[in-house]
Amino acid sequence: MANYVKQTDTLYAITNRYPETIDLFISIGFESMGDEKQRETIGKMINLEAAMKMKKINVDVFIENLEDAINHNKAIQDEADKGTHEGANVKIEGILPCPVRIPLMEGFTKWMEDTGSHLGIKIDYELKAASMGVDWLKESLEKAENPDVLADVFISAGFDLFFDKHLIGKFKEEGVFEDITGFEHYNKDFENDRIALKDPDKSYSMIGVVPAVFLVNTEELNGRSIPRSWEDILKPEFENCVSLPIGDFDLFNAILLNIHQKYGEEGVRKLGKSLLKSMHPSEMVKSHRKKYDKPVVTIMPYFFTKMTKRGGPMTAIWPSDGAIISPIFLLAKKDKKELLKPVVDFFASKDVGEILAHNGKFPSVNPEVDNMISNEHQYMWLGWDYIKETDIGGLIEKCEKIFNETIE
Repeated sequence: MANYVKQTDTLYAITNRYPETIDLFISIGFESMGDEKQRETIGKMINLEAAMKMKKINVDVFIENLEDAINHNKAIQDEADKGTHEGANVKIEGILPCPVRIPLMEGFTKWMEDTGSHLGIKIDYELKAASMGVDWLKESLEKAENPDVLADVFISAGFDLFFDKHLIGKFKEEGVFEDITGFEHYNKDFENDRIALKDPDKSYSMIGVVPAVFLVNTEELNGRSIPRSWEDILKPEFENCVSLPIGDFDLFNAILLNIHQKYGEEGVRKLGKSLLKSMHPSEMVKSHRKKYDKPVVTIMPYFFTKMTKRGGPMTAIWPSDGAIISPIFLLAKKDKKELLKPVVDFFASKDVGEILAHNGKFPSVNPEVDNMISNEHQYMWLGWDYIKETDIGGLIEKCEKIFNETIE
């Protein structure tokens, strides 16, 4: 396998050569990599080895993930021509999370060869990397005036695409989608007396979730107790001490929505106050000249906590009141369910569930999958009643406005 990245490469050099890696850097707290100007100025001042030392992350493990992202993007480009067919019977669109893109696409390609090619249908698919964003999907959805122009299957994480009444939400109200996964029950982790993820209206289905947890730098606590809940994160002692996944819109929006549901507008303001405003690599590389702030807590997908060095100061904390989750939705058109059933069965399969849960630490809803997460760990979920009663798209905009006003 080719080696694309070295420890001595600057962040700018890596992201400039391989834009598909930007999402990974943002996910571990380098939000500035999401801005083109900051990426060019700040990114040239710090190399990968130094960046990982700042985050207390195992550089070799992170390089493996960068290489996976690059290889996957190359595989997508190689498969681009194969994935498009004139007069396709089935169209699939979506976003796949970075840590599982390669094995998912490898599995899908094998399924296409072994099963899909014998179905007597033509499949057109566009499954882009999360680092490419969702704007391309939003643009097509905003222009869509009837469901006929929609893709037949959508896959992506988050809330805004699926419940915004200007996007997919407008078609949900028309009864366009149906859950055809065939699951009578979800995985026991998501169907118990604490949580019910399955859509009672049987319109939307899920294949897994992205949990948000805490990574605490115990060297920076300075007498403070380790925060163990979202309520702790909102306390005054953690103001200007928290790194938030602002660049990961799906997960960040899930955090905003859950904080607003549980703590109201004041909770969103407190979350804004918790944000560490001096989290720029340009500040950190000058540490030999002056003291600089480090985040006490980094909020990130559970997957990235596995990159930390053993025996180091970084401690992963699963929030006692539940890891806020961004659901990975799978939507299928009801009027084509017989045609779509084999495709949906693949993405809802145990094999895909294990790729999500074992490769990406994204717990699967498939009841046959062992998510390898303690039963003591809870999840924080908005709930279907709340989602149905709320203008989710409008609430996201409102929460973003409150948050941004707080940090300005």
